[in-house]
Amino acid sequence: MIVTRLGQAGLAVQTDTALVLIDPYFTDSAFPDSGVHRKFSVPDAVWDLRPDLLLLTHDHIDHYDPETVRRLAGGRSDVTVLSPRSVWERLVREQEMKKNNLVLVSPGVVWTEKGFSITALTARHSDPYAVGFALETDEANLVVTGDTLLDPELKVPFGTVDFLFLPVNGRGNNMNASDAARLARILKARHAIPVHYGMMDDLKPDVFAYENRFVMEDFVPYEIGKGKTS
Repeated sequence: MIVTRLGQAGLAVQTDTALVLIDPYFTDSAFPDSGVHRKFSVPDAVWDLRPDLLLLTHDHIDHYDPETVRRLAGGRSDVTVLSPRSVWERLVREQEMKKNNLVLVSPGVVWTEKGFSITALTARHSDPYAVGFALETDEANLVVTGDTLLDPELKVPFGTVDFLFLPVNGRGNNMNASDAARLARILKARHAIPVHYGMMDDLKPDVFAYENRFVMEDFVPYEIGKGKTS
């Protein structure tokens, strides 16, 4: 399995059977409302990504960016898009997305496809429909919390969390680094990867003090599995 951070909270998960993209944000669409430009551009090659599954956690533009989504999946009938109601209601009105398999999810919903068992998780965020995702494969179990505050009662559908991806910026109803580390310990994550920093702020991953922290550089592919990271 190859996992690549795509900036902000975006991820690409590639196996022999599928490419899964989670919250890709490749434009500067957030600038008009936030007044903050992204601090680095994306490699041109990201626009050539052809996801089999596209997972969108909530309706904030750095997570569901209509321009990015249209360019990656628009007009394709072979892409399954999983999203909560806030995003799904927008997608079904997008002419370019009507060929996609648009799946409405809420916490507890399971979708199984191409070697992935994907469960939508509860998220405590300003979008009341926000979700996280748990991805179970033969190679590793991944949890992507999405944007959320700490929920000590968060339930995941498997016993061992091999890789946990969680925000650490502490703004916009997200966990700060201390609460993120606390959740990582609650879930006993074998590896915890901080996200949601560095693109629109000056935060560094060092603020996340977790003993099994694993820092991924943006747009660098990492081979991961139950017994390795590289």
